[in-house]
Amino acid sequence: AAERDAASKRPVVLIHGIHDSPRNLKPMSDFLMARGWREVERVELAPNDGSVGLEALAEQVDRSARALVERTQSREIDVVSFSMGALIARYWMAPTVTVRTYVSISGPHHGTWMAHLLSNEGARQMRVGSPFVQDLARNEGEWGTITVYSFWTPLDLIIVPATSSRLKGTREKTFRVLMHPLMLFDEEVHTAIANALDHAPLPATWTLRDAPSWP
Repeated sequence: AAERDAASKRPVVLIHGIHDSPRNLKPMSDFLMARGWREVERVELAPNDGSVGLEALAEQVDRSARALVERTQSREIDVVSFSMGALIARYWMAPTVTVRTYVSISGPHHGTWMAHLLSNEGARQMRVGSPFVQDLARNEGEWGTITVYSFWTPLDLIIVPATSSRLKGTREKTFRVLMHPLMLFDEEVHTAIANALDHAPLPATWTLRDAPSWP
């Protein structure tokens, strides 16, 4: 039974955020592998400081995802992304690789005012109202066959406003996590990710809702 359960789990790509590395994703990766996932790829974005545009980082994700598909011979993969990585994932998802489930964790989907603290290209793209954010907004909610989850904390001080992490047409859950980076290490978040990737029944506190209109 355990073998059948493991075989049903698709390979997973994990994408970190700005100033992070695959090391920050290890607790999440370890959690998933302990629960039966055999293939969990932690993408390394380089450089990780926003000094290049998110388009270039999306090319790195594409190479990693295509290599994972080739290695595992899987027809579908799942994607879990954090913060800046959530924007990169949305920009990247394309017909070259079939994504079944996409989990966004504290992504600045509608921009964050904190991005004004940096002046490099990647940070400018993450600002509220940036052309990059506006371009992604054009097809927000048009997910096709992809099941999308949006996980975020109202207490986020990096994604400002915190509601910027919401996405239209997703299964959404908020967490009482005190700081943005702690979303990567919180066991409740990890459990929710595992449930999402398994398409398990959603707890009663989760709702399917559209995000409000954004100014």
